[in-house]
Amino acid sequence: MSTQYGKGPDAGNGSRGLFRSKTVEQSIADTEEPEHALKRSLSALDLTVFGVGVIIGTGIFVLTGAVAKETAGPATAIAFVVAGVVCALAALCYAEFASTMPVAGSAYTFSYASLGELPAWIIGWDLVLEFALGTAVVAVGWSGYVRSLLDNAGWQLPEGLRGPDAAEGFSFDILAALLVLVLTAILVLGMKLSARVTSLVVVIKVSVVLIVIIAGAFFVDARNYSPFIPDAQQVPAGEGLASPLIQVLFGYAPTNFGVMGIFTAASIVFFAFIGFDIVATAAEETRNPQRDLPRGILGSLFICTVLYVAVSIVVTGMQHYSRLSVDAPLANAFKETGHPFFAGVISFGAAVGLTTVCMILLLGQTRVFFAMSRDGLLPRFFSRVHPTFKTPHRPTILLGVLIAALAGFTSLTELAELVNIGTLFAFVVVALSVLVLRRTRPDLHRAFRAPLVPWIPLLSVAASLWLMLNLPAETWLRFAIWMAAGFLIYFLYGRGHSRLARPRQREGVGAPGS
Repeated sequence: MSTQYGKGPDAGNGSRGLFRSKTVEQSIADTEEPEHALKRSLSALDLTVFGVGVIIGTGIFVLTGAVAKETAGPATAIAFVVAGVVCALAALCYAEFASTMPVAGSAYTFSYASLGELPAWIIGWDLVLEFALGTAVVAVGWSGYVRSLLDNAGWQLPEGLRGPDAAEGFSFDILAALLVLVLTAILVLGMKLSARVTSLVVVIKVSVVLIVIIAGAFFVDARNYSPFIPDAQQVPAGEGLASPLIQVLFGYAPTNFGVMGIFTAASIVFFAFIGFDIVATAAEETRNPQRDLPRGILGSLFICTVLYVAVSIVVTGMQHYSRLSVDAPLANAFKETGHPFFAGVISFGAAVGLTTVCMILLLGQTRVFFAMSRDGLLPRFFSRVHPTFKTPHRPTILLGVLIAALAGFTSLTELAELVNIGTLFAFVVVALSVLVLRRTRPDLHRAFRAPLVPWIPLLSVAASLWLMLNLPAETWLRFAIWMAAGFLIYFLYGRGHSRLARPRQREGVGAPGS
């Protein structure tokens, strides 16, 4: 099939501009090329399950205790609502774009059609980092839960196979690496299989969360809610780049507890919501994307927000916030009230639940990589789908092996915040893209339209930037280094091999850059 490129705003300049764009029609036409087309098999329910599967993870099982004890007290429930609202603003923008452009790649594809090629490359490169580190971090966290369960059963792995976070000296986290490799194989075999595995695990995970809410409600002591919003405390200043960027630049020191402490807590519990945007990366594999994508994105976000608020209310009612465990707050709260059985069930649910988080993050990365390859910004070799399974097997296998090695060899504690800054940056770009495309292409059919434009996108940008400013300056520095490497790759390879750089060439196997 021949697709005519170079019709963007810079087409008159030989399609050589850094902001040359790819039209929505071109993006959709690419999905119809047999060798580069993904199989459509997902429904609205599948998408909602994917969203719930990736959102509910370490946030609900770990983060609740740390935030309640150190930042917001029982008002952690309000912090979850604030963070949920920030994500909902972004979700409305994602839903409009995903229903207008049902194409793999999420924020990368959206920005290509509105802001141009260089911004699209920047956001694509950002998403590669976000999903890769996210997958590795979650795999290491999963490994820790499984090791804990094995230790309780009297089985211990050798020191050399427990990973750098659990052993001194050289150690390879065999469990984390094996998890990534097994999930890679499942993703290669097909999206419908992936959806079935995810559905089973999500049922287990949500059941455990409901057990916490229902069983825990019987052990709530109302006295633990006093005070609901503890008195404000100044946050101790960090050293140098360890301080929040807002403190480094403007001298503003956030507070713990008090009303402003709720907003500080919201910038932390935002970690718990990362993942709903993954639903948009599966747009091309959805049977009715214009209808089902908005339902999947907004539905999964709503369900998870309700569960987060309920769990935080229950756990801070079971045990006074000042005594909550930072490492395992839910399990420890049941132990403290004399119910160790529920603690074991929660640990099992956490281990099972992180499996889907890891798989869907890996899914998201491979789809973004696939979309960038199909556009020529990365080698076109990676955009060929498997002849039988109709999945992007080449980038899936490559990235799976690399992330397995990363998860096995690397301690990723300090790098985890890069996942957050990458996601917030994507939120900003998508919100701006909605504004640009509303102005440049008002004629496009939009099955879902974000309400109150331009105010919703502008609020999304402002809220995301505020949370980014609360991240450590060293996180911004690492992010800048990664993006600088991306610029280098784009100018050395991507710009010259882009399909937009060859407007009159017929795309095919023999084309340059294939």
